[in-house]
Amino acid sequence: MTMELVMVGTGSPLPDPLRAGPSQVVLVDGRAFLVDCGRGALMRLAGAGISPAMIDRLLLTHLHSDHVTDVNDLITTRWITGFPAAPLPVVGPIGTERFVEATLAMLALDIGYRIDHHDDLEEPPRVEVEEADDGLVLDDGEVRITVAPTDHRPVHPTVGYRINAGGRSVVLAGDTVPCEGLDRLCDGADVYVQTTIRDDLIGQLGVQRILEVRNYHSTVADAAQTAARAGVGTLVLTHCVPAPLPSQVDEWISMAAEHFDGEVLLPADLDRVPVG
Repeated sequence: MTMELVMVGTGSPLPDPLRAGPSQVVLVDGRAFLVDCGRGALMRLAGAGISPAMIDRLLLTHLHSDHVTDVNDLITTRWITGFPAAPLPVVGPIGTERFVEATLAMLALDIGYRIDHHDDLEEPPRVEVEEADDGLVLDDGEVRITVAPTDHRPVHPTVGYRINAGGRSVVLAGDTVPCEGLDRLCDGADVYVQTTIRDDLIGQLGVQRILEVRNYHSTVADAAQTAARAGVGTLVLTHCVPAPLPSQVDEWISMAAEHFDGEVLLPADLDRVPVG
């Protein structure tokens, strides 16, 4: 069994020509589990050779706009390119069902136009939502997915995911500060993916709204210390704020290495990380 992490989008809320919005795919023998669906995710999925029809499940960590911008595109594109399209399973924290209902309502005019135009489109897109905060969300004998609460307050609730398959594991934490749920997810994982910020650089900006970003994201040191405490194999830094220039990537990695002896990566969009 092969397991691979695809960094679909590694950016932050600020538009970046090089980094799409937060989104990753975990591939398990061709099955694709999409975690978050930020700005440009569908275009990056195309770049990775992953079609919307291949998505086994969409796993949302939270409902901040930068993590869900392309959910409407995923729903629509999966629907109109399916013959017929399978329902899209979506897992997320409490509030996900309301978000999906609102997204479908926003798409109602477009859905109506397409049904009127295409005789073989007989029903609107089907989305199956499961809200979860702690515990098992999938175990089919091949893939096991668990969810645990994270801490991104005042955004609440938020969750992270651990995907296990073939004796390997990857944790996708989303936006959070260190917390008990994150430690549980990361315990002994092969790969741990964490949103990170440089509080030292943000602190130089002097704009209150930007300074407040520091209140609810893990710093590079936080992420590295979580990785060390949990005994993970590889720490993947993503959704970096501020976005590092190519010349700064090694500096970010060195900062993490001060607290964590394992492998540290700061990948670009469409980079692939083998798991295990």
